[in-house]
Amino acid sequence: MSPFERWTVHLSNLLVGGTGLVYAFMLYALEPIDEFSVLHHPLQGTVQHLHVLVAPLLVFAAGLIFREHIWFGFRQGGPSGRRSGLTLLGTLVPMIASGYLLQTATDDTWRRVWVAVHVGASAAWLLGYLAHWVAKVKRGVERPTRWS
Repeated sequence: MSPFERWTVHLSNLLVGGTGLVYAFMLYALEPIDEFSVLHHPLQGTVQHLHVLVAPLLVFAAGLIFREHIWFGFRQGGPSGRRSGLTLLGTLVPMIASGYLLQTATDDTWRRVWVAVHVGASAAWLLGYLAHWVAKVKRGVERPTRWS
């Protein structure tokens, strides 16, 4: 990956993952502000909106590296980073799709389904991303692309 691609991927994961983790903490770890409020923190709505606004950056970053890193690595194989890369590839579509479907769900049951899928896929994505980064650090070098 080029330095621009690498930093785009890292920054988008930091922004989307960070806002998602903060929002999840506010929603699931904090008590509601009062007995009549759906808010658990005064900034909960702002953090949720930031998460929704920065999420397309991660979609863009995944598309940016798809051909030269993801598809090339998938076709070439290789033991280092392959398992974590496949985890990332397998969680990408459910994470993205459930995030968008969550925003449009009107039925309570479907909304709960999309929340569960989104939280599960996102947690797997973040763990896979961390594992993929650790595998890269252990290798000490970037996986070559077809342009290297």
